[in-house]
Amino acid sequence: MRIQLNSVGIAAVVFFAACAVFPLYGQKARSGKVKKSRPTAAQESAKPTPPPVPGKRNERPGSDASDTNSKVVTPSSKNAVPTFRYEFSRPDFVVTKITIEHDERGLGTIGFMKKGDDELITDPLTVSPMALARINEALDTLDFLGSNEDYQYEKDYSHLGNIKFALSRNGKSREVAYNYTTNKAAKALMDEYRKIGNQYIWIFDIKLSRENQPLESPRLMDSLDSMIRRDEISDPYQLEPFLRELANDESIPLIARNHADRLAKQIEKEKAREEKKKNSGKSE
Repeated sequence: MRIQLNSVGIAAVVFFAACAVFPLYGQKARSGKVKKSRPTAAQESAKPTPPPVPGKRNERPGSDASDTNSKVVTPSSKNAVPTFRYEFSRPDFVVTKITIEHDERGLGTIGFMKKGDDELITDPLTVSPMALARINEALDTLDFLGSNEDYQYEKDYSHLGNIKFALSRNGKSREVAYNYTTNKAAKALMDEYRKIGNQYIWIFDIKLSRENQPLESPRLMDSLDSMIRRDEISDPYQLEPFLRELANDESIPLIARNHADRLAKQIEKEKAREEKKKNSGKSE
């Protein structure tokens, strides 16, 4: 017997056959969602670990956050107990006030105020061993704690600036004030602290220039060069690491970097000559 199917019957047969063969597929297609199987613990552990993403660095080219050179210039002074106190004041000068405090090791702080400012800027400070030796030599010559001598010259030269110096040691303390003196040791003492102030205020200015006004750095390098030649810096040897850092700092103009490099090499040569002189003296 021959069975004849019209078009509607043929469509029905095809539909039911498809549902019988692909029941799950049909359900997934209708729902639009495919349930994913959860990976096992073994599969999770077998996944490769992505390499760590390097951290963002904000240091300038040529700088290293772990570099110890800058520590020579700006060391920590949290544990420093000041026994040496120096103060300079002159309202009409560019720098109207300077205060320097440090302990027997030379660790301390410097504060200064520039004309037109209302607040004292403070920074950590280290008086170099060479400068500290000169300070102690002047104090020993003066017999500072055991003397009552007045170092002030008979005439008042307050237009040059007034200084105060105080020392506390072995339970004794003394403070003096003068603006001009003919006593060589007292003059050496005030000159040494003036040079320390020059050195650290210049460091502050060049650091500020690096961050905000790089085009000022050539002028500041000229200023340092001039002060070194006039013996107006406390310890140029102490500046050598910082100058080498400046020589590699691409944030400042090339002319300033080259000048810093020349000064660093000049200081290095001078240091080598001094060492050679000391060694030849010992051999004799």
